[in-house]
Amino acid sequence: MSQENRLEKTNRINLLFDFYETLLTEKQQTFLKYYFHDDFSLGEIAAEFGISRQAVYEHIKRAEGMLEVYEEKLGLLHKHEELSTVLVRLGELIADSELSAVHKERARSLLDQAEQL
Repeated sequence: MSQENRLEKTNRINLLFDFYETLLTEKQQTFLKYYFHDDFSLGEIAAEFGISRQAVYEHIKRAEGMLEVYEEKLGLLHKHEELSTVLVRLGELIADSELSAVHKERARSLLDQAEQL
């Protein structure tokens, strides 16, 4: 796997983890945090927990699979990405539009509120 693909995968897992962390078991949460957040190797995690590298690998793969299943069913990351895109477009439209200063200010205020949600 190329470095770019590895980084893309890590970013996706971290985003999915942000949305679905509480749906994972404590062990899955811990292993994913060590591996993806803290950049521990499989060997380091295995040594920390007194298990084989293969067992760590299997726990991580199972947890990754569960995150993908949750995303398939709930789609929270997809919805978040779509909303972010819409908010960026809306911001660009407000900046480029010929709205009056009052309307522009009100639209910008509503956009700021939406971005805080």
